[in-house]
Amino acid sequence: MNKVFLIGNLTRDPELTETSGGIKICRFAIAVNRNYSGSDGERKTDFFNCVAWRNLAETVARYTRKGIKVAVSGSIELRNYEDSQGVKRTGVDIVAQDVEFLSPRGNQGDDGFDPVPQAPASRGGSKPQLQPFDDDTDIPF
Repeated sequence: MNKVFLIGNLTRDPELTETSGGIKICRFAIAVNRNYSGSDGERKTDFFNCVAWRNLAETVARYTRKGIKVAVSGSIELRNYEDSQGVKRTGVDIVAQDVEFLSPRGNQGDDGFDPVPQAPASRGGSKPQLQPFDDDTDIPF
């Protein structure tokens, strides 16, 4: 079974592209703190490259930015390739099957970006006021 679950912060803005066949792909990276400290007392951090496809790719690109906390569940995928000098290399990606946004609503950064947009305001301006209602006289007990 190949299953991974990570919680971390985006290290850069997501990059949304499209394959030659028209399928959306979003690449992003997250930093995940380890549960323990090293011998120097510092907590170590691991960095994971993630990829999301199709509708999930569009959602991640639209609602996340650098610094946003997310939970990613998916699988690990190894890629073998040759670099420009002909050296064989292996790349590791997390293929996201689900991404949950964990940063609180309205937690805007310096640029005013709101990771989860608020519901549109009602057309009437203010909310209608509720009126008190006394219906205790009809209670049968």
